Amino acid sequence: MTKWVYSFGDGAAEGRADMKNLLGGKGANLAEMASLGLPVPPGLTISTEVCTYYYDNERQYPSELKDQVAEAIKAIETSVGATFGDPENPLLVSVRSGARVSMPGMMDTVLNLGLNDQTVEGLAKNSENERFAWDSYRRFIQMYSDVVLGVDHYHFEELIDLHKDEKGVDLDTDLTADDWKVLVAAFKKKTQETLGEPFPQDVHDQLWGAIGAVFGSWRIERAKVYRKLNNIPEEWGTAVNVQAMVFGNMGETSATGVAFTRDPSTGENEYYGEYLINAQGEDVVAGIRTPQNLTKAAREKAGAKDLSMEESMPEVFGQLASVFEKLEKHYKDMQDIEFTVQRGKLWMLQTRSGKRTAKAALKIAVELAADGLIDEKTAVMRVEPGALDQLLHPTLDPDAPRDVLTRGLPASPGAAHGAAVFTADEAEEWAKAGKDVILCRTETSPEDIHGMHAAKGILTARGGMTSHAAVVARGMGRPCVSGAGAIRIDAKAEIMHCMGREIKKGDLITIDGASGEVMIGEVKTLQPELAGDFATLMEWADTYRTLKVRTNADTPADTTTAREFGAEGIGLCRTEHMFFEGERIVAVRQMILSETEAGRREALAKLLPMQRADFTEIFKIMRGLPVTIRLLDPPLHEFLPREDDEFEQVAGALGISVEKLKRQANELHEFNPMLGHRGCRLGISYPEIYEMQARAIFEAAVAVEKESGETVVPEVMIPLVATEKELSMLRQRVEAEAAKVFTEQSHTVEYMVGTMIELPRAALQAAKIAQSADFFSFGTNDLTQTAIGISRDDAARFLDEYVKLDIFAQDPFVSIDQEGVGELVKIGTERGRSTKPDLKLGICGEHGGDPASVMFCHDVGLDYVSCSPFRVPIARLAAAQAALR
Repeated sequence: MTKWVYSFGDGAAEGRADMKNLLGGKGANLAEMASLGLPVPPGLTISTEVCTYYYDNERQYPSELKDQVAEAIKAIETSVGATFGDPENPLLVSVRSGARVSMPGMMDTVLNLGLNDQTVEGLAKNSENERFAWDSYRRFIQMYSDVVLGVDHYHFEELIDLHKDEKGVDLDTDLTADDWKVLVAAFKKKTQETLGEPFPQDVHDQLWGAIGAVFGSWRIERAKVYRKLNNIPEEWGTAVNVQAMVFGNMGETSATGVAFTRDPSTGENEYYGEYLINAQGEDVVAGIRTPQNLTKAAREKAGAKDLSMEESMPEVFGQLASVFEKLEKHYKDMQDIEFTVQRGKLWMLQTRSGKRTAKAALKIAVELAADGLIDEKTAVMRVEPGALDQLLHPTLDPDAPRDVLTRGLPASPGAAHGAAVFTADEAEEWAKAGKDVILCRTETSPEDIHGMHAAKGILTARGGMTSHAAVVARGMGRPCVSGAGAIRIDAKAEIMHCMGREIKKGDLITIDGASGEVMIGEVKTLQPELAGDFATLMEWADTYRTLKVRTNADTPADTTTAREFGAEGIGLCRTEHMFFEGERIVAVRQMILSETEAGRREALAKLLPMQRADFTEIFKIMRGLPVTIRLLDPPLHEFLPREDDEFEQVAGALGISVEKLKRQANELHEFNPMLGHRGCRLGISYPEIYEMQARAIFEAAVAVEKESGETVVPEVMIPLVATEKELSMLRQRVEAEAAKVFTEQSHTVEYMVGTMIELPRAALQAAKIAQSADFFSFGTNDLTQTAIGISRDDAARFLDEYVKLDIFAQDPFVSIDQEGVGELVKIGTERGRSTKPDLKLGICGEHGGDPASVMFCHDVGLDYVSCSPFRVPIARLAAAQAALR
């Protein structure tokens, strides 16, 4: 018989920490904590295999499941000394999800399950606390109705607010047992009105309803969005954890909290977290009440008056601190912990490796390695390459003037400015239109995930440092200010009020996730300095990676930035990007529209010194590192005049009429210019263009080498080659120009001539093309377009839908399509090296900075990847992890 259910509690467990694939992260860690002898309420875990079975069998359960669950419930009853459904001495349980990786807030939870009109009386009698019992019952009805029955939670919040107004009180804790009895009746009435049937009283029906809701929540929209954003496969499924309830809402000696063994924002080795007296866990994470600080130091730093847990519950805090130390040493990582205190007794409800910012991840990894808990290799593997992007975002200039509107909690570091919007849908729509936005919400919920991802930053009026907004923003690398209590947001009216001032939709605001400040207008920002822990981890990464990392750079500024980020050369210098400014564009247009070779050469003579100066500066900055320069590639239409004054300017340079020039321009029109007269085809038709560029390259290389004494190695790249003949013809012209320059200058430099593989035919004919190539650089942007037949510029209209429907696992322009485009790269690699075993191979498309694509390139055996300057650190770390894996 298949085992579907695993029990834990009383210092023993049927599972272990290394069984996350089967038990989910929560279930595996509950089992591990129980085995370590920590105070864990007993419970059971229904495995992820049941989730798979459930969806493979039209939402039916395995036949043995109910009996295994019933047997495990009996074990919980024996441990706790209470019986599920017993009106005199009821056992209550929580039902929670638990995927193998943390998905905070994405799936559903039900607490206090097992309460009905009879068991609530037994709970009141046994606890000697009638208010607690009825408070727990109303929480259960509210949560169960929302999660399982589909009655929106705001209905119940409205009933509570109306009742508080009638009573003249502000807080839920001001309501008495009698108040909760009235509200329980109102809640049940609302559920019956909405559903047409009464709230379920049978505790077993409640249990299986909740289990079904957890499994069902694996495929709700917000969970799907989160999995897509975090590359979590749907087939992994979720486990379900059923655990005896312990209560933080039993009075002033009870509490609930969320804590981290280190600061998840900065990585500092200090306890970080929040707690609430007389509350349940959802009160903390949902932001319903503003929580108190865990430690005295944190309270004093925040200037808060309410006592910290360290001060109000010193004995229990001491126990918690010893648990922190034990868990961090055991797991050898910073832990995110949920706990409850029931009448002075500490209970551990969860531990997991905590979500953290990139800055914190770096600091924690480096410090744990320094402390000997982990080695350097493990430290390198601990930091998500994509998370480094957080460190590359600007921070506020401390000297810049700022109009501070209010201050909230510094929930996720970094600074961002943008237009204020008040719904997740608006954030997504405005971002797609190219606008920077700040998503402003009273509090976020899992349904806001798409808007949070689209926004540059997040601002909430309610919620603490461990609220949904804070946790998700940190994981996404978005700046976040939470709990800005002075703000009142009216999403329907599209306006935000604060301190007598108004912010309307579209007004510019700036948030600082490091200080918690919210400012009106745009505040000047500064680029970060990447030293300290960052430099240490990067140094370790560089010792393990075998894949070189270059940059795509066309200007001295980009080249300088890339060098600072550790680029080992330029993998793509796009020369056409040097032609769009000032006098250059006029000369380029003169060249294109000239009817004679003499006219073209006259225009090219104007461009030669400009090109030479560009290359000279780049060679100097790269200081002997390889520089791959792609000769002119773009469609000619990008350079053609559009406005009348532009036509007049070029006509004057050519000495012809504007009317004649317009006729010539019209003759150059192409129906599909991306597949037209561009790349090497230009070099074949107008060889003088590539001759001028080759001369500029070699004259610059000779000049820099003579001046600096450092070796300069230009790599001349012929674009859009489809045949070996194209490459061999153009290579001969490049070599001839090099020979002329070397004779004129009495100095020779080493150089290479290669091609960009960006057409399927080129990949398939790589063995022949390699005969004339010293290197291949896979241009995966165009290779993706030509292989899939999708225009990158037009695909945004439908690609999102393709990803949602799982036609593509990811946007193929963001992460390389390994089955299709990747197969062409493999073929090109194998066939190219079959001709030339020492053929240098790399990629230079946008995929060069995508961690998954970098790992693919390592596996294929490429020599290097090239990416935008700001993604160089990401590629370096991804390459190291690829080698270590």
